[in-house]
Amino acid sequence: MTAWRLLLTRPADECAALAASLAEQGVFSSSLPLLDIQPLVESAEQRALILDLDRYCAVIVVSKPAARLGIERVDRYWPQPPARQAWFSVGAATAQILSDYGLDVSYPADGDDSEALLDLPQLHAALARPDPRVLILRGEGGRELLAERLRGQGVVVDYLPLYRRLLPAYPAHALAQRIEAERLNGLVVSSGQGFEHLRQLAADAWPQLARLSLFVPSRRVADLAHEAGALTIVDCRGANAVALLAALRECPAPAF
Repeated sequence: MTAWRLLLTRPADECAALAASLAEQGVFSSSLPLLDIQPLVESAEQRALILDLDRYCAVIVVSKPAARLGIERVDRYWPQPPARQAWFSVGAATAQILSDYGLDVSYPADGDDSEALLDLPQLHAALARPDPRVLILRGEGGRELLAERLRGQGVVVDYLPLYRRLLPAYPAHALAQRIEAERLNGLVVSSGQGFEHLRQLAADAWPQLARLSLFVPSRRVADLAHEAGALTIVDCRGANAVALLAALRECPAPAF
């Protein structure tokens, strides 16, 4: 496992935490954040959704930034969140942020993706009431599968977008130069948009970079990478350090 030399692409603070976890296991990593989180200015429509929080039988939070910013909004308008309201997250790290705030959160233990969440018995129980409504806290233009599946079950779904994800400004060829200079042999992305930013920054170097092992958090992102021509894709079934380390143990590092 220690032969891996990885490029990390999460937001800067998450890169630092992941790099520390990898270093403890002897894995070299280099951070090039490809997601800059920019909170959205609160609109009247967004404020109305939070003020009507008690209309929803379940609240789903899809990312750590959505958890942090969502808690800020809830704390601003609700001295105490609505009683008996079910909260859900896509992954354990997001759940921890919500739990630290005092919310009772359920999340799938076997994968950080929408499919695993939709199979969660606690979510089925929360929706087993007349006219169920769900609020999804996410970034601007986030994942659609959750809402599509829930609406197919007759659930009313509203979105509360809290932030947008921007590609930080880097010089041309910064990505390819970093990979070559540090002899990196694996790329790590944590979301579909993170992968799209990777391709965008790679530009005409993408055909070469597509030969590197690409570690992704879910089948959805794996499908995006496959369609884009990535040759070696590893679905970690999660976006956390534990899932990545497990995948690295299963995959032999390529020889230089």
